[in-house]
Amino acid sequence: MDEDFEEINYTFDTQLLLEGKSLSDDAIREYITKNIEGDCLLVVGDDELIKLHFHTNTPGKVIDYCCTLGEVYDVVVENMPRQAKGLQG
Repeated sequence: MDEDFEEINYTFDTQLLLEGKSLSDDAIREYITKNIEGDCLLVVGDDELIKLHFHTNTPGKVIDYCCTLGEVYDVVVENMPRQAKGLQG
């Protein structure tokens, strides 16, 4: 079962909602892809509300970036290796 943990390259499942004006899911996706290492990026929404999901080892960078764009709330950062072991993430 420990082999499953080795497949997790990015520890933190980072999720948040971002509220603002003139938001661009394409621009957010592009910035994160170019500047923050991770995988499984999902950025969906419209110009006023974005739902973001990203696996990374640096969730603070994601949150800090999003805070420059608008109001961030419903932030969830879960430790995936802990969850895989049946522990609280």
